[in-house]
Amino acid sequence: MTIRTRFISPQVLAWFRTLASVWWGFAAVHLFFLLWMMSFIVHGDTFSDTQQYRQWALLGYNPEVLGDVISPWVYPLLAQLPIFAANVFGPSLYLLGWTLIITFLNAVGLYFLTRGSRSRSGIAPAWFWLFFTMFMGFLSFARVEGITTSFVLVALLYAVQRPVIAGLLLSVATWIKVWPAAVIAPLLIASTKRVQVLVTGIFVSVAVAAFAVLTGAGSHLLDFAINQGDRGMQLEATFSTPWVWMSVFNVGGSKIADNLAINSTEVYGPGAEVAAWLMQPLLIMAALTGAVLMIWALRRGAQRQELLLEGSLLMVTAFIVFNKVGSPQFIIWLLPVVVAGLVHDWDRWKVPATLLMGIAFTTFIIYPLFYTPLIHANPIMAAVLTSRNVLLVTLLLWAAKRTVELGRNAIPHPPS
Repeated sequence: MTIRTRFISPQVLAWFRTLASVWWGFAAVHLFFLLWMMSFIVHGDTFSDTQQYRQWALLGYNPEVLGDVISPWVYPLLAQLPIFAANVFGPSLYLLGWTLIITFLNAVGLYFLTRGSRSRSGIAPAWFWLFFTMFMGFLSFARVEGITTSFVLVALLYAVQRPVIAGLLLSVATWIKVWPAAVIAPLLIASTKRVQVLVTGIFVSVAVAAFAVLTGAGSHLLDFAINQGDRGMQLEATFSTPWVWMSVFNVGGSKIADNLAINSTEVYGPGAEVAAWLMQPLLIMAALTGAVLMIWALRRGAQRQELLLEGSLLMVTAFIVFNKVGSPQFIIWLLPVVVAGLVHDWDRWKVPATLLMGIAFTTFIIYPLFYTPLIHANPIMAAVLTSRNVLLVTLLLWAAKRTVELGRNAIPHPPS
């Protein structure tokens, strides 16, 4: 990364290119969020979704339906591990426990990002991660997505050299939050050890399923996937944009309202129910199209590591764009893919990195700053949300274009 400015001395610039500076930056960013969370912790409070996590932790591992409260089975089974672990200091300090878990996992991710041969190439991507966290930390420190970030990042960094380990990390992460499955598909396609990767994923899934059955939770094992079918179009989802504007202009009785049953804000209006029904098949079609595109590029002779990274970006972005949920924390899914891409080739990945920073900034404006005006159909916030969604679609198109170029520009070789 080259930085030219007459306002910063060469000595300061040189310091920012050192590994020590990254760890000082890490400490500053994470201390900022810890101190910010302390405003809740000292009163025994929680922040955002950690309120729900604390309730689940106090209820304990419970395979039975939990009455009127939202069920922890909206997440895959392994999500309950960090949810319970955060209660180590007791319920009044639950948010402290959760924040420390996220901080520890981020430190592990940063260590692997900047160790060995990446002691120099990982510095600029690490700073990108830290700047991204300044915008998205209010979400990453309060949602399960923050748990999975380092799992996926480390998996992508080692996917070429140790694909089985990468498959193990991604499989565990998928049983915490589903989205890492979008990275497993490119790994299976691009890796020369796809059979071993597949067997590893099956082994992890069988182990999780066996535990669920033995503890009486077998009937809830797939609730996280099955129960999504009842959801409507969430406010922030990309395809909800027309109904957001219809709500702004009060067209056809369109409105933005809470779905209290699942603690979600959704859009309502002419055609919204049909759109919600269509999103699942559209997501499946998008995933299949992405897989076919990656297989074509591989058969054309695409370089495997580039295909893995750009295919991962394509699939993860598709999982966001074609998702009827579209919660703001979904943007965190993109971080490990872009950071791993920046390590691989900074110049090639400057465009998606710039787009992602724009997406993070506009998401920060939406949540936590001005989410209430958005819920009340404020036209300025509707424009901000629309801008964010346009950036997401642009990122998806860039990823698709780059994957096609990998195939077209490749030197053909027999697939393995």
